[in-house]
Amino acid sequence: MKPNESIMREIEGLFMEYEKEVRELGEKGILSEQTATTYLTHAWNFVRWCRDDFEPGAMKKRELSGG
Repeated sequence: MKPNESIMREIEGLFMEYEKEVRELGEKGILSEQTATTYLTHAWNFVRWCRDDFEPGAMKKRELSGG
């Protein structure tokens, strides 16, 4: 079950708060740039998955199938 638009707006708003917090921790030197990027990439992939715009493992599946 994927969330409706109202819930998606809430999820995206929460992601923006999360992104701000992660970036601030990076600026303070608490998180390395690579760590911050990893945190944000995975969180954004979850948001995309909720929107039906991301499939975990899709690139690897295409690679294994020769596509």
